[in-house]
Amino acid sequence: MRSAILILLLALAPPVGGALAEQEVQQIGDAERGEKLFSKCSGCHEVGAGAESGIGPHLNGIYGRKAAAIDGFFYSKGIERAASDGLVWTLETLDAYIDNPKALVSGTRMSFRGIKDPQDRHDVLAYLRIFSDNPANIPEAAPTAQAREVDLPPEILAIVGDPEYGAYLSSECSTCHQIDGSDAGIPSITHWPKEDFVVAMHAYKRKLRPHPVMQMMAGRLSDEEIAALAAYYGALD
Repeated sequence: MRSAILILLLALAPPVGGALAEQEVQQIGDAERGEKLFSKCSGCHEVGAGAESGIGPHLNGIYGRKAAAIDGFFYSKGIERAASDGLVWTLETLDAYIDNPKALVSGTRMSFRGIKDPQDRHDVLAYLRIFSDNPANIPEAAPTAQAREVDLPPEILAIVGDPEYGAYLSSECSTCHQIDGSDAGIPSITHWPKEDFVVAMHAYKRKLRPHPVMQMMAGRLSDEEIAALAAYYGALD
C-alpha cells in the first residue's frame, strides 16, 4: 500500500523533472545562480566541505542517495516511510520534492513551501550536483574528460604556483575528484602535468570545455590560483 501511495505521489508531481530525465539533458541549470538561490535552503541544510547535519540533513552526495540515509539524523516518519518504499534522490525526485515537499512525501517535517519557478529549481539542483558523491548521476561527468585546447600567453604558463596555497584551495576540488587518484566516474586530476592542468582550467574558464560546473569553478579562480592548484595536484604522492 505504501509503495502504491509513493508511486501515485510521484505520478502527481510536476512533469519538469521527468521531462529532464527523458531528454537526458547535458545541462540542468546555472550552478552559480543556484548557489545564490540556495540561501533559501541554507538555514536548515549545509553543503560543501565540512557540511554537517543540523535542522536538516547535509546535502553532500544527495544524488543517488536513498532517502533517510544519513546516520544519526532524526528523520520524520514520512521520510522513513518513503525510504522503505524505495525513494531515492534522483534529478526527478529532487525536482518534485523542492517544488512541493509535502506532495511528494506526506508527513515530512520540512516546512519549506517549495520553489515554484522551474528554472530556479534547476539552478539549485545544478549547484547541489557539484557536491554529489555519485558522479554517475551528474549528466556532465563524461564531457569533463573531453580535451579542448586553448592558446595561453607564455606569461600565464610561466607562473610558478605555490603548492601549499593550492592545498588550501583544493577543498572544493576534492569534493568530486578523488585525491588518491582513483576514478569514480569523474576523471582524476592527481599527478596531472602542471601545464596540462593550467590549460584545461583556462579552457573551462573561457567556456571552451563544455562542463558548466567546471566553468563556474574555474571562472572564480585567478591565474595564480590555477597555477597553485596545478602545483599542488602535480606534486601529490
